Amino acid sequence: MIQNISLVTVYCLDQDATRDFYVSKLGFVPRNDAVMGGFRWVTVGHPSQPELEVTLMVPGPPLTPAAADFVRGQLEAGQMGGLGLTVDDCRKTYEELSAGGVTFVQEPADRPYGVEAVMRDNTGNWLVLVEPHAFTQDDLESA
Repeated sequence: MIQNISLVTVYCLDQDATRDFYVSKLGFVPRNDAVMGGFRWVTVGHPSQPELEVTLMVPGPPLTPAAADFVRGQLEAGQMGGLGLTVDDCRKTYEELSAGGVTFVQEPADRPYGVEAVMRDNTGNWLVLVEPHAFTQDDLESA
């Protein structure tokens, strides 16, 4: 039986720089940095979620060369999705991260499901900050 999600992948162009971004800017902790069969395995995680790791992966095998080129192009164009991050105060977190040099493409805005802001990591992946609140299907449909 599946017990939880333990690993997600975020593509990046430079594993060291991206690890440093997640650790120094977002407060994640480094988890793994190892080489297995010529493949570098770099993971980070949020300190309050030890069961979940984020793999920071450069485009390459097991992707085909064409697929890896496509992912690199999407990263360079800022077209890759990344993670959704729950926050307790979106506006405050936005101010703190902005002051720390994080680039936002959307300032905090009220949505039917909470307050949302969108930022980019150092590679261009978009990360969504959400301060959630209760909502109904009607709230979503009337938005």
